[in-house]
Amino acid sequence: MLTLLRPDDFHVHLRDGVELQAVARYSAERFGRVLVMPNLEPPIRTAAQVIAYRERIIKAAAAPGFEPLMTIMLTEDTTQDQLREAREHIHGVKYYPDKSGPFPPRRTVLATLEELDIPLLLHAEATYGDIFSREALFIDLLGEVVDRYPKLRVVLEHISTAEAVDFVLQAREGVAATITAHHLMWNRGDMLAGALRPHLYCAPVLKTETDRLALLRAATSGNHKFFLGTYSAPHSRTDKESPCCPAGIFTAHAAIELYAEKFADAQALHRLEGFASRFGCAFYKLPLPTQTITLQQKPWRVPLELPFGAGKLRPALAGQLVHWRIRQPEACRGIRREP
Repeated sequence: MLTLLRPDDFHVHLRDGVELQAVARYSAERFGRVLVMPNLEPPIRTAAQVIAYRERIIKAAAAPGFEPLMTIMLTEDTTQDQLREAREHIHGVKYYPDKSGPFPPRRTVLATLEELDIPLLLHAEATYGDIFSREALFIDLLGEVVDRYPKLRVVLEHISTAEAVDFVLQAREGVAATITAHHLMWNRGDMLAGALRPHLYCAPVLKTETDRLALLRAATSGNHKFFLGTYSAPHSRTDKESPCCPAGIFTAHAAIELYAEKFADAQALHRLEGFASRFGCAFYKLPLPTQTITLQQKPWRVPLELPFGAGKLRPALAGQLVHWRIRQPEACRGIRREP
């Protein structure tokens, strides 16, 4: 068995309405806090929208002690006043270069983020070039922003390449990255070889085995710049199995268990607590968890599909065995172990 401070998920998509009702409980069963992405339709952009969405999440999760940490979408139209008004309600602003405008955002906005100490959360892909090269191309644009705003906290979300790992390692303090379970588990051959597997399609797209191994080394290294963000992103089977399927892999049903498998494979289970429960807290200036979870090596089979609003979704590893099982959280009793 393995006991950890209750982990936090610093990148999750929870959707809304009946779809939120279907998926929120999976995150609440595993994580004490989750950083919720704002890209609904329409996206979350104001303090009032943040407050209302947070209340809907809490109601849907129905889990005492579960805390959604909120974000807003940063666009070309975002004003300094909007950021100041939202500051006390959010833990970051999300920026998609392809949807929100050209990168980098306006200097006045970046200066305000630095002044208010609001983290800038980046979907770190360029809007041009080969799809397998877009993360590396984006990194070429990022150095100037990191240098120009030395106090701005920056997160490269769900990194997928060795180039991103190297950039974060060499960058100043205040630059960090989240790593998903699915980018640790699979490479592009798993998605493409023999047949196209739409349920392994995500953005950034899975890369080479060399990239996967670089991500695994980073996640299991004990370096505080890398921490857990599942990027669990549910879509209905109908949408995923369509001629033009959306990007996203649903992992919330077994998230911490999948990380445990990969850390065990790397003989680094002793470093999972830092990655999952400590480093993200430090970056986001949050208190350490006051509960623990316990994982045990007890295989269970993932259902072939799960309810998702009016439809169904196909979870990661559908029909396959997961070799770790989570038990219910219990009081931590003030114990603080060193990572």
